[in-house]
This record gives sequence, C-alpha cells and structure tokens, in this order.
Amino acid sequence: MSAKKSQSSGVTGRDSFTSSFGVLVALAGSAVGLGNLWRFPYLVGENGGAAFIFIYIVFVFILCLPIMYSEFIIGRRSQKNVFGAFKVLAPGSKWGIVGIFSVLSALCILSFYSVVGGWSIEYLAKAITFDFTRGSEANLDTMFGDFVSSPIKPLVWHVVFLLLTALVVIAGIKKGIERYTKMMMPLLFLMIIVIAVRSVTLEGAKEGITYLFKPDFSKVTFDTLLSALGQAFFSLSIGCGTIMTYASYVSKSENIVKMSALTAVADTTFAIIAGCAIMPAVFAFGISPGEGPGLVFITLPKIFAQMPLGGILAIVFFFILLIAALTSSISLLEVVVAYLKEEFKMKRTTAVIIGSSIFLVTGCLASLSMGVLSDVKIFGKTFFDLFDTLSSDFFLTTCGLLVVLFVGWRLGKANVMDELTNSGTLKLPKWFTEMTFFIIRFVAPATILVIMIFG
Repeated sequence: MSAKKSQSSGVTGRDSFTSSFGVLVALAGSAVGLGNLWRFPYLVGENGGAAFIFIYIVFVFILCLPIMYSEFIIGRRSQKNVFGAFKVLAPGSKWGIVGIFSVLSALCILSFYSVVGGWSIEYLAKAITFDFTRGSEANLDTMFGDFVSSPIKPLVWHVVFLLLTALVVIAGIKKGIERYTKMMMPLLFLMIIVIAVRSVTLEGAKEGITYLFKPDFSKVTFDTLLSALGQAFFSLSIGCGTIMTYASYVSKSENIVKMSALTAVADTTFAIIAGCAIMPAVFAFGISPGEGPGLVFITLPKIFAQMPLGGILAIVFFFILLIAALTSSISLLEVVVAYLKEEFKMKRTTAVIIGSSIFLVTGCLASLSMGVLSDVKIFGKTFFDLFDTLSSDFFLTTCGLLVVLFVGWRLGKANVMDELTNSGTLKLPKWFTEMTFFIIRFVAPATILVIMIFG
C-alpha cells in the first residue's frame, strides 16, 4: 500500500477520537506530566527566570512543533501503530526499527514513571489523613526515604497505579482515553490554578515570583540553551511514540498544525502555572528550592505543614500530581497496547493485560532498586536509573532523529504538504509550509544531534 492510498482510504473498524477537544485533551494529557511540576520551575529559576522561559518558548514553537508535525503525519497518514505505520508508509524497508525503538522508549519510561505514580498515591493518602500537618519536620525529612526504600508499600501503590492506567486504556479510545482525559485535564488545570493563586498571595511570595520571572540574561549559557531545548523536547512527549499513536486515531479532517500548537500552548501554560504554584510558596517559607522528586515529596509537605489550610491544599496538590501522572501513563501504555493489538492480532483486553504485566515486572525492579535491590546495578546504574537513562539519553532522542529524517527525506515534501494542508483543503501560507519542511529536513536533525552529543 502506498502512502498516498493510505491517506485517502483510512482504516475501517478502528477506534478513534470523536472530537477535536478529545484529541486536544489526550495530547495535552500526554505532554503534561510530573516534569512540569518539579523540573520546569527549578530550571526557570536557575537559568535566568524569564530569559529561560523566552528561550524555552522559542524552541517549542520554532523547533519542537515541526517535530510534532512529523510524528502526527506518520500516525495519521498510516492509521497504524508505531511499527505498522512504517510498514504502510515504507513497505519492505528497515524503517520499522523506529517503531520498535518507540515501543521500547515507552516501555522504559513507564517502567519508572509508574513507580513515581505510585508515590503520588501514597502521598495523596498521607494528605487525606493529614499526616503532613500532624508530623514534625524531622519526620517529614525521613518520610520519603523510609517509604521508597520499603520493600512492600511502594510495590502495592505501583500495582494500584498500573491498574488505574489499565482500566482507562482497556475501555478503548472513545470510551476510555477520550472520555476520562476530557474529565481529568480541565480538573487538572483548575486545581493547579487554585494552588497558584494561594501560593502567590502568601506573605514573602514575591521573592519566589522574582526567582521565576525576573529576566537575568547573565545566567544564560550554552548549558542554558541545552536545558531549555531538552526540556522542550521531552516535555512535549517527542520520541516515545505517544503522538504517533494518538495521531493514528485522529480524523483526516483534523488540523495538524492547530492541534499541535494548542498542545504546546497547554503544556507550556501548565508548566508556568505550576511554577507559580510551587516556587512562591517555597520562598515564602524560606526553603531553598531543589530539583527532582525531593522538591515535591520532601519540600512541599514541609510547606503544607506550615501553611494556613495547608492540609486541604496538600490534598489538592497530590491529587494534581496523580492526575498528571495518569494522563501521561495512559498514553505510554496505549503505545504498547496498540503495537501488541495490531501486530500480534490480539484483542484489546489481552494486549492491555500483557502490556500491564510487563510493566508490573519492570516497575517492581525499578521500585525495589530504591531499597533491597539498590546494590544490583547494570552498567553502574540501578534499575530505576537504567530505565530513566535509556529513555532520555538514547530512545527519545534516537526516535526523534529518525522520525524527522524519515519525514524529511523518505516520506517527501509532497506527502508532508498533503498532510499539513489536509489534501489542499487548508490554506496555509506558503512561507510557513516551506519553513516547516526546511526545519524538519535540516534544522531538526542537526539540533537533535546536538542534544545527543552535548545535552
């Protein structure tokens, strides 16, 4: 089957999204995740505040959007999973390796992501029982370490988190992913705004706002550019197959350019609001900001313990954390499920059970590597760090590079323009389409290579 025929014929009997809003919230849910809540605010403050935000936005809309278009084009044009897409668009070639890498990328990410999702359930339970406001600061300092090193409780919550993810995915696209992300994403944005409003109105919050938004170009270095580029690249879920997979369920009449741009806007907006929710409170209580899980699971509980109505706000925040983790994990599991379902002719239920079972095992290894398996290392890394490193340092960037090379050089300009304009029904400025294809073909591959070498 040629690429052209696939574009016009589509695939019958395949589940799909029913509305533009459903597509948007699913894509935004995939993009908005835990990194928006703990990594973005720290990077902004450490790399020049508004100067970093400006650089980040430039990278998102000039470079990352064309890469998103590329994944969108492959998925929608083929109407297949990440591996089957290349069998349709490049039959008889070796390009299917991109699909295999995408599946492995999703597998590596969800193997440790589901563990962190389990942590969010544990901390939501602690918030509901007001453990933070009843405990001493000393207890809060040791609470996280004691929990993650436990051999039992993190595994239990890991299983619960995977079960929640599987229950949504098993229901399919219309009745599962679209239905539940339509409910979860608006709620997610509403709750983070509530936390942000409370945070910026705290006494002493001004220093945190300054930390985030005062432009300081003296802090901008080559490493700042790499940090902004890497955060933009990874925050938008580029290279792990989620965009490609979701795009395969999207109508041929959907505006790829508009949908990708709205996804980027939603992801960036959430990250900035999350910064406003976290950093002003951190500074208001005189706590030094830290990067990574410690900010969310150690620093913030201390703040909630001191803040008026902190017990209630802790419940809201950790519910936000759980939703953000779920919407991303749903998209990652769907990558694997779509592959198993279509390439091995499985029923969706069977594919979900097998996919979830794989993540159950790998996630248990990642979780136990924080405790009883901490001395078991592969290439000098624990299982948790190995899955993290494989995804971020190899699979994501490699898949991103191969995707733009495929679209720019194998799929070709005519097919790209056909998809961007919906076979000529959308009137896009010629300068825009020409620039987009130039970025896909030349700029994006070069930039991704820079990330791989120096990032």
